[in-house]
Parts: sequence; C-alpha cells; structure tokens
Amino acid sequence: MFDFYGTVVDMQGSLTRAVAPYLERKGYTKNPPGRLVTWWRRTHFENSMIDALLHRDHTPYRQIGFEAVDYTLERAGIEHTDDEVRELVDEITRLDPFPDVVQALTEMKEHGLKLYILSNGDPDMLAAGVPYSGTADLWDRVMSVAEADSFKPHRTTYHTAAALVGLGCHDILFVANHAFDCIGAKAAGLRSAFVDRRKRPFGNGRYSADVTVSDMAELAALLKTTVEI
Repeated sequence: MFDFYGTVVDMQGSLTRAVAPYLERKGYTKNPPGRLVTWWRRTHFENSMIDALLHRDHTPYRQIGFEAVDYTLERAGIEHTDDEVRELVDEITRLDPFPDVVQALTEMKEHGLKLYILSNGDPDMLAAGVPYSGTADLWDRVMSVAEADSFKPHRTTYHTAAALVGLGCHDILFVANHAFDCIGAKAAGLRSAFVDRRKRPFGNGRYSADVTVSDMAELAALLKTTVEI
C-alpha cells in the first residue's frame, strides 16, 4: 500500500516546474520557484494535520490546497486571482512519477503482490493524477482518505483502507517517502517501508520503519527475494 504524492509522483519537482512560468509572468524574482513550492507544501501539510487532529468534518484536499496556495502567494507579495490559485492547485493532478517508479511497480506486480494507493488526495484528483503518472494499470485499488473522513496519519485512515481491501493491518506493508506517514501506518498496526529519497533521518524510534530503502528500485529488488519484511 503506497502513499501517492511525493512517493510515487515527484510533487516538489513537478510543482516547481509548473510554478516557474507563472512566477515569470508575474515578474517575481525575490525567491526561486522551488522555495515557494516548499512554502505551499508546508502550509498544506500543516493545515491538513490540523484538520486530522480536529477530526470533525473532513476538509477536501483541493480546498486545503487552495488555502495553502492563496496564503503562499500573499506571503510572497504576489497579486493573484482565485482562478489563478485554482489553476495552480490543479497542477497536482499532473505530477510526473519518479524515474524508478513504473519499472519497480511493474516488477512488484509480476512478483504477485497486490498494489494499492492510500492518498490524502480527493477522489477526483486521484482519478486524474494516477493515469497521468502512467501507473493506472498497476494498481488493484486506489483509495482516498475521503473514504475515512480524515487525513493521514489519523489511524482511522489506515484501518479503513485495510478493511476496504479485506486485509488485516499486519498483512500490509505501507510505503511512503514521508516519515509521518510511515509512523502513522506503524502506529495503526501496519508494517512500513521508508523510501529515503531525501537522505534524511527518520527521527522516530518508537514507530520506526521496518525497512528503509533509497528508492523504489531497491524496494522491488528486496521484495523479489522475500515477501516477508
């Protein structure tokens, strides 16, 4: 079971490439595009975590994205319209996969593994973004946390996903590039694999990942030799 944004698809790189021409049209040169994307993503992350902690009515990912982009542009002093914000948020449906992903997932599929997505994205965003990534045919099921009414890492999301695919939590290896997602999955009773693309410390000894790999290719190679982690 895989996280999608940032694990399967390169969110930082793809959004940076999308934002660059927009900032050029605005004549904005104070900060590089990648820095604004980092502000955007951090704000989005913080707001989604607040939403999960409140655990009230689930706020759609797209709405949180709108608020995050609007805040980021205002922080940068860039005049903008609501339509421009919506267009930038929609770039999340057009993210490129990491170079190693398609081949690695194909090898996992050929090894006989069931492959699932559990993403914080809205269902309609995943319906567009998964085919764009070139991985649509590889998944046995694509799940949005909207089905659990809470963003990851709330334990309800992982328990709901396990129930939807008819597996016990202990039968699932959850794969993510984000430590918080691995921690959430592990605390919910799943096993976890940390894809350490950014070469950063995991930072949590209580819910440590069961395996750490540098990329999906390394994970696929590991799973070729054993399904037990």
